[in-house]
Amino acid sequence: MKKGLVGKKLGMTQLFDQNGNVVPVTVVEVGPCVVTQKKTMEKDGYEAVQVGFGDLKANKVNKPMKGHFAKGDVAPKRVLREFRLEDCSALNVGDLLKADIFAEGDRIDVTGTSKGKGYAGVIKRWNFARLKMSHGTGPVARHGGSMGACSSPSRVWKGKKMAGHLGAERVTVQNLDVVKVDAENNIIAVKGAIPGPKGGIVVIADSVKA
Repeated sequence: MKKGLVGKKLGMTQLFDQNGNVVPVTVVEVGPCVVTQKKTMEKDGYEAVQVGFGDLKANKVNKPMKGHFAKGDVAPKRVLREFRLEDCSALNVGDLLKADIFAEGDRIDVTGTSKGKGYAGVIKRWNFARLKMSHGTGPVARHGGSMGACSSPSRVWKGKKMAGHLGAERVTVQNLDVVKVDAENNIIAVKGAIPGPKGGIVVIADSVKA
């Protein structure tokens, strides 16, 4: 990838394009992010930059992380993420990355933690169809149905789609459009929805499929 930032989802709204059409957008506060560490081929076996987002009080940082931030001479940050960029040599520890590294019309991938929805049945979790509502099905119209044969293999295969915990997992939405960039306030508007609740941390990077 060429560029990436860490941000916070602020919520959804709408904008209007040149033809007066409504465009649903998600507003994201991206940065300013600071480069806290550089990974090198000689020392780490790969090249990447680590960036930090969100200020954190010094008394909330443990000793190992205090040493990590002191080594780079940067203020403590709440969230740290790594980006494997094509040209890591252009950045140094302490550099600030702001919203203006993206421009209107860019294609991006957004990664975040989806909303947790607790324990859910197979219809809500996996979009199963209902069973018959009559003719002997009984009060189990929203159950999952057969789990497999009893004689062989006499067990339920791993990965079987069943009821369970829904949401609260890492999700990436690809090929989203950057509709607007507010460099002064470090805010970008992304067309469509992105994972997570308001206030959730997201990672924005160049689209791998653009």
